[in-house]
Amino acid sequence: MRLAHLLKPAPRQPARSSLLRLGAAAGLVLALSACATVAPAPQAPRGIPERWQAPLPGSQAGTVAHGGRVDALAQWWAQFDDPALVRLISAAQTNNGSVVQAGARIQQARASLRSAGAANLPQVDGGVSATRATQAGAPITQSAGVSLDALWEIDLFGAGRANRSAALAQLQASEAAWHDARVSIAAELAQTYVNYRSCEQLVRVLQSDAASQRISAELTDRKVRAGLESPANGALVQASAANSALNLVGQQSQCDVQIKGIVALTALPEPEVRQLLGAGSAVLPQPRAFAVDALPAQWLTQRPDLRNLERQAAAALRDVDAAQADRWPRLTLAGSISRARVSGVGGAPASFANTWSIGPALSLPIFDAGRRSAAVDQARARYDEIKSQYEQRARDAVREVEEALVKLDAAQRREADALTAAHGFAAFLEAQRKRTEAGAGSLLDLEDARRTALSAQSSLINIQTERVQAWISLYRAVGGGWSPETAVATAALPAAPGSR
Repeated sequence: MRLAHLLKPAPRQPARSSLLRLGAAAGLVLALSACATVAPAPQAPRGIPERWQAPLPGSQAGTVAHGGRVDALAQWWAQFDDPALVRLISAAQTNNGSVVQAGARIQQARASLRSAGAANLPQVDGGVSATRATQAGAPITQSAGVSLDALWEIDLFGAGRANRSAALAQLQASEAAWHDARVSIAAELAQTYVNYRSCEQLVRVLQSDAASQRISAELTDRKVRAGLESPANGALVQASAANSALNLVGQQSQCDVQIKGIVALTALPEPEVRQLLGAGSAVLPQPRAFAVDALPAQWLTQRPDLRNLERQAAAALRDVDAAQADRWPRLTLAGSISRARVSGVGGAPASFANTWSIGPALSLPIFDAGRRSAAVDQARARYDEIKSQYEQRARDAVREVEEALVKLDAAQRREADALTAAHGFAAFLEAQRKRTEAGAGSLLDLEDARRTALSAQSSLINIQTERVQAWISLYRAVGGGWSPETAVATAALPAAPGSR
């Protein structure tokens, strides 16, 4: 139902009557708002549990990845002391589609926020018209006019404010998603880069092994032709040389695949990527040397994916308020001013008409077959969904940090033993080779020693790669790095009750 009051200038209508009508309309709306029952607000999402290490007394973790500074991301990765890695990460931050798309979504959210804010302000439209008309037996008349129309919906129940708050929360969520895209791309590129450097190291090991096998095959072939070695041993050495060459080609193809991945992530031309990778060949990037045994749980508050879900939950909560407010009356104030000029053809005098109008309009929802109530239920269900996503993501974040810490600790403890094993088996292989050349050892024993030494060297490279990868996983798990000084001090604190 719609109650409209149109006030036009009339000499016999006193101004007091207009005030009485406006007062009566406002009183009716206030009476209806007093009778409205407001549903209880949904509960806010629970926070992140402290699951591993007590936070530092008085310390504060950043609430945005890298403190919200664009250059801080590159500064964090500079601690690996690998200019090629920093250059590639910077290129990915500029060119990668995920980051660019996340930035575009920020612009969309900003436009939505401006639109939501403008909806709470008066709207003014202007118009210009000109007509030429006639009727049977009547002269032609011409008319022209200009008008201004204003409309303002008064936000009595907070629907407009709730919509603007929801739009602001969505903007903050999109900004967090942009930070999350930056951190994710940096971590993914670093993982791919480390895999490539590790692949290069394995290629060098296999190249050395293949070269040694070729020399052994040539020497053995000469002995076989001279009758100093059996054909079976010659076939064994030839097969080992072919197997080494086979493994080398396979490993080189894996390195080429890693390069393709780096090209896709950075959007740089492949020749430029290969030129960057040429510097520091087969050297794993090493993070700054400091120990991290535990991290305060409050570091998770900087995870941009958690920030994104938390802001989405806040927006959904305000959507519930807006849907609830839509169930109650709406009051709008409309006004219009126009001036028209009418004249006839043939020199007829022109006449002017000035009109204006102003007045409130009250819209009362009476029956909508449950549409507005369903909208409230839908908004609440949406909030419950995002709230659950936030809480589950917080639990997953705790697991990811702890897994990264476990892998980092395991890789550091295994590396020393792997290094000892690699050196020991290499020395044994060299001794076995000398014994075989002197005729005191068999080619089968030499082949077993070679395979064992090759496996030990590959295991060492893989463990060293796992250690660097664990650092990168920890970077991603805490949402974009941490302060080395804070991490060192935190490791010295006693564990909190109930933590691992």
